[in-house]
Formats: sequence, structure tokens, C-alpha cells
Amino acid sequence: MTVMIAALALFIGLHSIPAMPPVRTRIIGAMGRTGYLIAYSAVSTAVLVWLIYEALNTDYVELWSLSSWQVHATFVAAPLGLFLVLAGLFSVNPFSVTLRRDGPRVGAIVDITRHPVLWGFWLWSAGHVPPNGDLRSLILFGGFACFSLGGMLMAERRARRMFGATWNQATAGTSVVPLLAIAAEPRAVRIDTIMLLSAVATIAVAGWLLHGGHAALFGADPIATLNAL
Repeated sequence: MTVMIAALALFIGLHSIPAMPPVRTRIIGAMGRTGYLIAYSAVSTAVLVWLIYEALNTDYVELWSLSSWQVHATFVAAPLGLFLVLAGLFSVNPFSVTLRRDGPRVGAIVDITRHPVLWGFWLWSAGHVPPNGDLRSLILFGGFACFSLGGMLMAERRARRMFGATWNQATAGTSVVPLLAIAAEPRAVRIDTIMLLSAVATIAVAGWLLHGGHAALFGADPIATLNAL
């Protein structure tokens, strides 16, 4: 358990670097932007693999029993989370985590929330807590969920500094909480190509995971688990 917690702490620490401009700038200055991206991606992937390995090999300590509603909760939260992550990563978003910070127009997913990737990761991680009623899973997925919420606070603070006096104008019609801005000022939800492609990809990935992919990767079959209840 101690080793798994150490791996989780290292994972969270590594993924806090992009939200700390002074640290990131020093690393890029020493390695160059390309070198930083390659090294960061390689180390992050290695730590994630190590974390998953340690979680799967940590003793099982049951905290609560499993029921069907818990599995159904994951069936809803995890695909929705995946959709938000995909749409957020590939949409122009100057406010939060994305692969495309600059562009002619902010992605439609930003109308739903300024932090789609972080909300998506939170839904995925929090959605995996109910059906995994053991201590290691609570620490792992609960840690991911807390990291996502903390990431939103850091991303929001960084964006406010960046926009300065233009913050209110830049964020008009957006919100941190999903759909809050749309509910406050009712309007049609904007849908763009990235959102449509993300929805198609989500359906494809979710279908594969439910029909053998999840069992192959993690040794747990969600459909079989649900049928056994």
C-alpha cells in the first residue's frame, strides 16, 4: 500500500508541473520545449504504468459490498468523462488543459465548462469509486478525483493572471461548473465538429471496453460483474 501511495503522489506531482509556470519555464529553458514534451510524456507514462501495476498488486481490503446501482453509475460517469476529456483536449481552450490553446475560435465544449478535461477526469475517477469498494481503489480513484478538483483551481488562477483586466470579457458565457452559464442565460448549446468526433470516439472506445477491452487491460469485466449481481 505504501508503494502505491508513493506512486500516486509522484503521478500527481508530475502532473502539477504544467500548472506551475516558473518550474515549467526553468525545465524548458534547460531542455528545450521539444525535449521537455518528450521527457514529460515518457516519464508520465512510465509512472502511470507503475501506479497501475502497484494498485493491481496491492492487498484487497473490502470497505463496502457491491450492488447494481454502483456499476450503473460507472456506466454513466466514465463514458461522459471520456467524452469531456477528448473534446477538451482537441478543442481550442485558452483557460485550461488542452492540446490547442490558441485558435480562431474557442471550442464549443468551453461553452459547457472552462475545464472539460479536468471535469472529464473527475467524472471518470469519481465514477469508478462506487463499484470498487476496497481501500486501494478508494485511494487510487479518490486521489485522482481530488487531483482533478485541485487542477481546476490552479488552472483557473493561472488563466485569471493571464487575462488580467480582460477576464470578465473573455469568460462571458462560460462557467467552471458544467452547464451553469447556459442555465443562467438560457440558450442553444453550441456543437462543433470536435464534439461530434469526440462523441463517436467515446461510443467506439466504450463499446470496446465493455466487450472485452476492460477485462483484457485490467482483469475486470463490467458486463460480467453486472450480470452476476
